[in-house]
Formats: sequence, C-alpha cells, structure tokens
Amino acid sequence: ALDPCSAYISLNEPWRNTDHQINGSHGQPTCDSQIDGEWYRFTGMAGDAMPTFCIPENHCGTHAPIWMNGSHPRESDGIVPRQACASFNGNCCLWNTTVDVKACPGGYYVYRLTKPSVCFHAYCGHFYDICDVVDCQGSCLDTGDCTCSPGTTLGPDGQTCLDENECEQNNGGCSEFCVNLKNSYRCECGIGRTLGSDRRTCEEIEGCHNNNGGCSHTCIEVEDTYQCECPRGLVLSEDNHTCQVPVLCKSSSIEVSIPKDLVGGLDLSLINTSCKGVSNGTHVNIHFSLKSCGTVVDVINDKIIATNLVTGLPKQTPGSNGDIIVRTTKLLIPVTCEFPRRYTISEGYVPNLKNSPLEIMSRNQGVFPFTLEIFKDKDFDEPYRGAPPTLKLRDSLYFGIEPLVHVSGLETLVESCFATPTSKIDEILKYYLIQDGCVSDDSVKQYTSKDHLAKHFQVPVFKFVGKDNKVTSKH
Repeated sequence: ALDPCSAYISLNEPWRNTDHQINGSHGQPTCDSQIDGEWYRFTGMAGDAMPTFCIPENHCGTHAPIWMNGSHPRESDGIVPRQACASFNGNCCLWNTTVDVKACPGGYYVYRLTKPSVCFHAYCGHFYDICDVVDCQGSCLDTGDCTCSPGTTLGPDGQTCLDENECEQNNGGCSEFCVNLKNSYRCECGIGRTLGSDRRTCEEIEGCHNNNGGCSHTCIEVEDTYQCECPRGLVLSEDNHTCQVPVLCKSSSIEVSIPKDLVGGLDLSLINTSCKGVSNGTHVNIHFSLKSCGTVVDVINDKIIATNLVTGLPKQTPGSNGDIIVRTTKLLIPVTCEFPRRYTISEGYVPNLKNSPLEIMSRNQGVFPFTLEIFKDKDFDEPYRGAPPTLKLRDSLYFGIEPLVHVSGLETLVESCFATPTSKIDEILKYYLIQDGCVSDDSVKQYTSKDHLAKHFQVPVFKFVGKDNKVTSKH
C-alpha cells in the first residue's frame, strides 16, 4: 500500500481556516459530502493542520465545524485514531466520528477523514504559530531550538507550536466534562448542574435564579424546588431540562412534528430537499424512512443511529396559510433516532410424551428490527402460522431471525442462542446452541440466506430431561 505521507489529497480552500466565519450576510455554508475515507493534508490558505480545540459554530465555512479532539501523534507513533467532533448549538461535540492521523517526515500531518453523516459539516484547518529563530524573542534556546508558550507543544518539524490538549491528562481536573480550547481549556457540567467557585467542580442548581435552573426555556419555582416547562408544541426531554421537537422513532419510519409557531414563513425539507414538510394548520409534519430522504444510518458502539437534518429556508412567496413574515433566515433541526443493536427474541415449544411430538407456541418479536420465526422446511420461505404444529423428537427444527425493516449497510451477528425449560430468559438452567457468536452444539447447522440481515439455522428437536410437558423456549 502507498504511504499516505506521499499519496494524499490537498485541502487548500481558504474557507476551511478557523478564521473564516459565516453569518446571515457573509458566505454560504459548505458541506464535506464528497469526502469519503481518503487521506488528506491541509495546505495553502486552509491551514497546516486540524485544530485540536473546540471551534465555535459558523466557522470554517460551515454551520458545524469539525475539529480533532486529541493531540497530534509523533512520527514514531505511526497511524493513530482520533475522535473528530462537530460543534453546533453550544455543544462542542454534538456529532463525532473517528479519523486516522499520521505524522510525516516532512513535519506535516495527513488525515484519513470520514464522510460527515449530515450537512452542514466541514473539516477545519488551522495555522499554528511558527517559532522563527530570527525573531523568537526569548523563545529560542542557545542551541537554536524552539520552545513554545504555555498551552502549546512543539510539533515534529521542530518549529510549529501545536495546541496542547489539557483534557487528555486527568480530564483537565474537571469533575465532569473537559473542553479543549485554543491554548487553554474549560470545564463544563451536565444538565441541571453548574460550575462551582473553583471552576472545576460541578454543583446542583438549586433554583430558577441560578442559570435559569438549567432549563432551556421556562423555569418554574414549585415550593422548595423547581421544574422546567416547554412552550406549546415542544416536549421535555429525558434530562427534564431541555425542550425539543417531538420525534417518533419507528422501525419503519421516523416522524417529526414541528410547531408551526416556530417555522412560520419557512419551507422545511430534509437532506434530500425533495422531502418536504406538510402543514396541518398547527404543526409541520415530516415522515421519512431509514432508507429515504438522505437519512444516514451509522453503527456506533451498541446503537444503530439514524440521522437527518431538517432545514428551514424563507419561502419565496407568501403561503396560502397566511405566512407573510419570517423571523429567521435559516432554521436547522438535527434529527436523531437511536435503536439498540442487541435484542432478545424468544420462541417456545412443549414436548408431548405420548408420541414424542413437540408443539411450537406463539412467537414474540424484538422491538426493532428482528423477529424469531419457526419455518416448515429448509427453504425458510414459509413460517408456521395459526395453530401450533406438532413435531417429533429428533425431527429437524428450522428457525431463524428475520428483519422487520431492511436497512442497507448493516450486518447481523447472533451472539448467543440458548434454550430454557421455561419462558424465563433468566432461568438458571440453560442449554446453549450458539455462544459468543460461535456454534456450541455440533448438531446445529447454519444455512446461507438471500437477505444479509437474516440468519437461518437447523437443529434436531430436543427437550430437557425431567421436564416433561413443560415449555421449552429458545432465546
């Protein structure tokens, strides 16, 4: 493979620089939708490296600038992963991904950048201070070497002073969140808490008089405590402090309902601008699936995350519903739905000792997106419906997981499959057919499937010893 230090794409657009700011009258936001896993180097007016401190929104030529949350590596480190964060709406890491970084012999860095999941996100470049031997004003040693000011560290070229990420050491001394800034850092607290006098420790907010109680909108004093309330049409999130637009996450669709009071005079659309909102008089509703309207589906840790972006732009002509004024030039509402990656689905049967049959009981399905099916044969085309079938011990039992929603780009893994003598999943007595992703019973046979999300298996019918006429369940 080619060394990325000699095989890279230059990013030299001036708008990428951290000094480039956009606002309602200056510049249009850009989006790195063309970047997709290649190696890049920041050059020219874009800067010489990615910033390693939080960049305010509406900089770097975009709404949500992307910065690197971590220090640059040394040349001896080789290729290392780093978290990249997009800052927006006061959150330095509203969206994040992982990029690869390498320090090159020429004293520069190259980055393998991933494609942002939504617009408008773009990667930032930054000009770092150069220690010049001629005018270093006391920052150069007798040997001619450079030294850097507090909050920065000398780069691999021996001249460039890079920002030092104080948050990497002991979380910067912060009790909760540490945010790296240019040549400095700051501590932040979660919802409902505020920084104490030492600016590091977080304390509970005791009332509406202190930072509005941590509420995003209205704070109400109630006897000896307080509570947050939302304007009509918004809902209180799980943190009990933040008001948000209602989003309904289903396995087949995502539904967003935005109060018309918030979007008067605006046309709403998703990343795919052909997907537009429809007004019912009080709300503007947008319905879309995980496979449409530019929705991006990512797998992060134990979650499947679907994201899109509602954008509101001023209407070109007054609407038929009476909209003749507009109070904002642009509205951005990130939409996120999270689904767990792991599900437990069960199916059961009852052994019949009279003629050694077993009866398949009713089936249950996971919340999203799979169901456990018992099939009539190895074609796995026709599951049992209606009355439970009767099967004999040692007959072939064909079963499998089937997706309720087909989402491209995902794969499934059956981590475990076990039987219990009752319908309880926490039963002490378990018999594993699959454990830690591997078949643990040699009699289990796996079949290939036309659908990459489906998994099909066959095993001889069995029952638990001494558990006659008891339910045997698979999970």
